[in-house]
Amino acid sequence: MENRPFTFRLERVRAVRERIEDQAKENLATSLSQRVEGQAMLRAAIDELEGAREKRVETLTGGVATGDELVAAQAYLERAQRTREARALELDRRETEVAARREALTAAARERQVLERLKERRREDHVRESERLAGAAIDELALGVHRRGEGKAA
Repeated sequence: MENRPFTFRLERVRAVRERIEDQAKENLATSLSQRVEGQAMLRAAIDELEGAREKRVETLTGGVATGDELVAAQAYLERAQRTREARALELDRRETEVAARREALTAAARERQVLERLKERRREDHVRESERLAGAAIDELALGVHRRGEGKAA
């Protein structure tokens, strides 16, 4: 009575999908850290914009401001606004990237789980078949013993 070990024919595919899922996890983690970095950059740009507004107000209310100082204050304010807008757009792009990476991870996990469930079903089938074969072998042995016992009694 030979008990053959369980082998899942799609193990290589399952392993590849597991590696794909691990890579998707790493990609999501990278995107999340880039999003946090983008949030920090946007906060810094907002702070700079507030500073530019305050400087412009100081220049305007300071009394004696030259035309060059007014132009410089206005240019600084406009540059700070453009920087804030650029950082907001960059953060939106990073948010989109995080969403895409999250979807990719979900898909990869789903594909791996399908194979995991299939593997488990195949393992259960294998165990049932092994038990059936073992039961048949035991029945055959019992029948042989019974026949030998009848032969001696006759």
